[in-house]
Amino acid sequence: MTVPRTVLTAVAQVLGEDPEGATLAVVVDTEGSTYAHTGAMALFGGAQGQVGWLSGGCLEPDIERRAGEAARDGVLDWMDIDTRDDEDLLAGSAVGCRGRLHLALWPLTRAQGLLELIQAWQQQRRALQLVFAADGGIHANVGELQASWTLPVTGEPASHEGYRLSIAPPPRVLVFGGGPESPLLLPLLRQLGWQVVLVERRPRWRPQAQFADEGWELTPTDAAALLQPDDAVVVMHHHFELDREALAALAERAPSYLGLLGPSRRRDDLFRVLPASAREALRSCLRSPVGLPLGGQGAEAIALSIAAQLQAHRHGVMA
Repeated sequence: MTVPRTVLTAVAQVLGEDPEGATLAVVVDTEGSTYAHTGAMALFGGAQGQVGWLSGGCLEPDIERRAGEAARDGVLDWMDIDTRDDEDLLAGSAVGCRGRLHLALWPLTRAQGLLELIQAWQQQRRALQLVFAADGGIHANVGELQASWTLPVTGEPASHEGYRLSIAPPPRVLVFGGGPESPLLLPLLRQLGWQVVLVERRPRWRPQAQFADEGWELTPTDAAALLQPDDAVVVMHHHFELDREALAALAERAPSYLGLLGPSRRRDDLFRVLPASAREALRSCLRSPVGLPLGGQGAEAIALSIAAQLQAHRHGVMA
């Protein structure tokens, strides 16, 4: 299942260029075992082609065909996909998942105003609320910003009470310091749905911001002041004094997750030169050495281990 950020970013690009022929498929409900869960999305028919997956590839041809028809006719299409048939399973034609997907296929030519909502969702980091009514009414809002649409309907919704979805904003990670890991780590985190900010003042490493969503040429103190409570932070300057400076600043506003690159002995040396109050403030959120012990050596293995640990932290599966 592709993260909503990837799909909605592509939707925003289509809406800003040419939405003709493009349709957003939204999973509004599920039953049983399904590849995608409620709130999952995929874009069909845009200039980039398909963006996002609602199955392992077996259901997409049928969804793409119906999405094209919805775009052609300008209708909200309620699509139901049931893969629970025992006869299909025994005949070898089933997809393997024993579940049911309920989809809303929304042609983007009938989504004026959605672009502004997606931009607000990305920038304000507030949830995108979507309401799909059985009669073709759609309402969306991000905080006070809202829009509504009424579309002709085809197909039958599984629930005549409609559907309410809340699409959480992308989580944000601030990476203090560029380095050899950045070209793999930063794009990987973005693909996993993170909003990535590189905090780097050194001329040699500032170009690494091309791999992030944003690059901040700020002091650690100024960058730490912009932290929000649910932000994650990775400190990886490969420079003792710069890491010390960052840790001291972060102690004033400790993040939910703080990963520190380097071995345990280096961490102990850094903590030895920090004030006792800073050590105490950082102790509960610190992950050091940063990353899951996946094995391997070098920048690529380190990047993978950090991304894996951040993903586990995001989904609450890390001890």
